[in-house]
Amino acid sequence: MAKEAVPEPARRRRRPTRQGTVLSERLIVHTALRVLREHGSAGLTARRLGTALGADPSTLYRYFAGMDDLTRAIGEELMGQALDSWTATGEWRADLRALGLAIHSSYLAHPQAATLTASRVTGRPREIAVDETILGILRTAGFPDAAAVRLYHAFIDLSLAFAALDAGALALAEEARATDEEMWTSTYARLPAQSYPHIAATAPLLAARMPHSAYPFVLDTLLDSAAARLTAPHTAFPCDEASA
Repeated sequence: MAKEAVPEPARRRRRPTRQGTVLSERLIVHTALRVLREHGSAGLTARRLGTALGADPSTLYRYFAGMDDLTRAIGEELMGQALDSWTATGEWRADLRALGLAIHSSYLAHPQAATLTASRVTGRPREIAVDETILGILRTAGFPDAAAVRLYHAFIDLSLAFAALDAGALALAEEARATDEEMWTSTYARLPAQSYPHIAATAPLLAARMPHSAYPFVLDTLLDSAAARLTAPHTAFPCDEASA
């Protein structure tokens, strides 16, 4: 059974750790991000984190109910960093695009943490602030509530799905990632046109395009579709009939 986390005021250490630092949720989360970067998701353990903090591993449970609670806090930190790097302009499409790219970039800056947290719902304040911001942009733009929720769902899932996909590649060992990327020139570009005419015809374009994320293009496609429906309010979303 997960332990109950102690409220912040009651759990602050009266003495610094062996490294001379005073523990806090934020310090633990940032140290966990470093441990993830150095050791990967399988290497994030209470013992290793305690060593990095210069504290007994059991001390962590005064701040988090367990390692899963810490995982949610890491996900919230990535969302919070995205929101902190974003500035609203008042133009709904530009604002959503910029926020989506900020979320994607925040997760890719911490690829090991991204693969661990992209599928999680934290329910923590900074994640909630991102969700409130997205829904606020859509509703203020004039989307009816049902459409705003569908677009929010598509937008956030698209952003996190690409974050997980692209972070997975970045989390690979450098040699493995290079091998994957070179496959477009070492294998695909050499396929015979007689057997693979379409790949052969587009091989140079594939080699140039495939090492990069498709997220910006797909995000623009989603936003273009949303904008078209906003100017034609009687046009139903594809899922409207099925959910009616």
